[in-house]
Amino acid sequence: VIPPPVIHIESYSEDSISFSLKMSTNIKVSGYVVNIYWTFDTHRQEKRTLVIEGEKSIQKVANLTAHTPYEISAWAKTELGDSPLSFVHVVTSGTRPVSPSLKAKAINQTAVECSWTGPRNVVYGIFYATSFLELYRSPHNSTTSAHNITVLVQRDEQYLFLV
Repeated sequence: VIPPPVIHIESYSEDSISFSLKMSTNIKVSGYVVNIYWTFDTHRQEKRTLVIEGEKSIQKVANLTAHTPYEISAWAKTELGDSPLSFVHVVTSGTRPVSPSLKAKAINQTAVECSWTGPRNVVYGIFYATSFLELYRSPHNSTTSAHNITVLVQRDEQYLFLV
């Protein structure tokens, strides 16, 4: 039986998490697959996937949001097959940024100008879809460090926007 890997949180800050991965077995490990999940608002779950080569590993994940819960899951790729998943949860330190105030204005039938307020020197994600279900499952999206963006949409549709 292949055991799940051990995920140990080494440290965390406002914008990063460092963790180590190891196996408590003599089975040869060729690498790990790690998923980091977090939720923005209540509508959109984000995920970052890392594919890590080698048996032991210390990883640092940066560009995270302060005071946000993150779930880290990992499994090991071994000579006998994939291990079961293991999970850890961690909340980054600091104060979570205030949610931006979004305004969306149609420029024409296929373009919408989105603008918002919020801190400078951060990256914003803009998500949009024609239904709440699509907004949660598979929205269109874009990122920018500016406070506005023009997105192209289909004509004759109503859209929901989230920044």
